[in-house]
Amino acid sequence: MLLADLGADVIKVEPPAGDMTRYGGPFTPEDTERAFGGYFASINRGKRSVVLDLKDDADRDTLLRIAETADVLVENSRAGVMDRLGVGYDAIREVNPKIVYAAIRGFGDPRTGESPYQDWQAFDIVAQAMGGLVSITGNSADDVMKCGPSVGDIFTGTLSAVGLLAAVVEARLSGSGQFVDVAMYDAILSMCEGAVNAHSISGRIPKPTGNGHPTIAPFDIFPTFDGNCAVGTPSDAMFGVLCDLMGTPELATDDRFVTSVDRLKNRPALNEKMLAWTTVHTTAEIVELLGGRVPVGPVNTIDAIYADPHAHARDMLVEVDQPDGSRPITLAGQPIKMTKTPTGIQCRPPRLGEHTQQILAELS
Repeated sequence: MLLADLGADVIKVEPPAGDMTRYGGPFTPEDTERAFGGYFASINRGKRSVVLDLKDDADRDTLLRIAETADVLVENSRAGVMDRLGVGYDAIREVNPKIVYAAIRGFGDPRTGESPYQDWQAFDIVAQAMGGLVSITGNSADDVMKCGPSVGDIFTGTLSAVGLLAAVVEARLSGSGQFVDVAMYDAILSMCEGAVNAHSISGRIPKPTGNGHPTIAPFDIFPTFDGNCAVGTPSDAMFGVLCDLMGTPELATDDRFVTSVDRLKNRPALNEKMLAWTTVHTTAEIVELLGGRVPVGPVNTIDAIYADPHAHARDMLVEVDQPDGSRPITLAGQPIKMTKTPTGIQCRPPRLGEHTQQILAELS
């Protein structure tokens, strides 16, 4: 998805029955064809689809022919699956020594490091749990939670895109490609870098901090009269500005709150002062008062984001056509912007095998 948004020609190789996520929904009531659901649409926009049965000799040969002129091949089978099919890294680099072969697995590939879990299946929730993210997310150690978005999938894919692009640059300099391996477990562990260094330095086991920050206060999600908002003050000076705007300048000189260390030590008392103020003001009032002076933001629901001019000004809500011509659906846009190269959603997702004949013709 990311590479397609950045202008790559991405050929999605699907089995005859299609990608397992293609028909999972949700679907709009107007969509009569149901060629793909919303989740599939979101992560497969801008790609071309070719149907190949990799258990079939002729279709395996077709994949090898496609690979002959490709810069990159990306796969997320378990370790050894593609090798057993005869289209693993060794087979692919025989037909194209410059190709970059990127593998995205739960626990990596033995080429870059043996894992005792390498034969295990993994999904986002497993990666979040094993990589440490769940243990530091939630209200307490007895009330841990996974992150709402599938960060185990999305962040791993993003790191893979970074890695394979670096490998493509190297291949163009050296004339030979390489194997790029990003494990979901590893990606989530790298995201939890703060917990890793904290344990190394102090020996403590980091626990969930709710919506607060482990080393800064106030830095939290505070309930308001009609909702919730985020407020954070990372410095003594900014805390003073906040106190003035709240109409409580005396808090900045209160012995309990003078320094960042004091505020962290006395966080419960400080949060009481914050709540006394935030709960009698609406979210809009707080944002209007603090915006541009102290870091602040409303806790936006999706409908609020749809109404936010920022999301539209930055092309972060993009309408995409349905293949049957019914009502378009809106997808999250591409956050990477460039001044020279256009980025963003290039076209709607493909029907299953929509480009098979086109791609086969390109091989001849």
